[in-house]
Amino acid sequence: MNKLTETMKQMLDALAFADAGEFLTRREKARVLGKMSSNTIDIAPASPEPAPVSTRNTARRVALYLGSELPPEVMDYVIETCARLRHELTVLTFESENTGQALMDPHRQALEAAGVDMELVTLSGEPMRGLKRYLRSRPEVAFLACKDSGYLGRSYLYGTQSKTALPVPVVVVTTSSENSGMQGQLASDENSRGAVVA
Repeated sequence: MNKLTETMKQMLDALAFADAGEFLTRREKARVLGKMSSNTIDIAPASPEPAPVSTRNTARRVALYLGSELPPEVMDYVIETCARLRHELTVLTFESENTGQALMDPHRQALEAAGVDMELVTLSGEPMRGLKRYLRSRPEVAFLACKDSGYLGRSYLYGTQSKTALPVPVVVVTTSSENSGMQGQLASDENSRGAVVA
């Protein structure tokens, strides 16, 4: 199972960096690739450090769908993935902002220790439409993570939700919780922690 987890992490890393250069200018791409000639004259001076607002808009993000509970395995996976990919975290919820903040409070210290910036976004309306609307308007979101015991996770695991229902890949994080309600779980080992890409 550990080999499968490592393989999934490699797949998600590759997926997250698939369009890494799309936000760079031609000159920045050349600089990164080391192909910029030494006799090129810089027309514009390098700009000072960008404002935090513009950084937040272009920084790659991982979205987490937050329901009424947040298993520690899901948050551990998300923090580890964000730190490894150097992505920021967007928490999407249909709960109230106070409920979302309360669910995230126990994890703030771990987020800060990992250097992951977190943003909480409260959505409204029907869940799938609200998620779809938000994710379509945010090209910086690499993928959406959710727990296996929630509405969204179950619908992907059991095939009741089309794999193309959302505009980003969905990672269903499986938990080892006994009360997760996953009697018909598709994973081969019910007590294992892992991720399933839907």
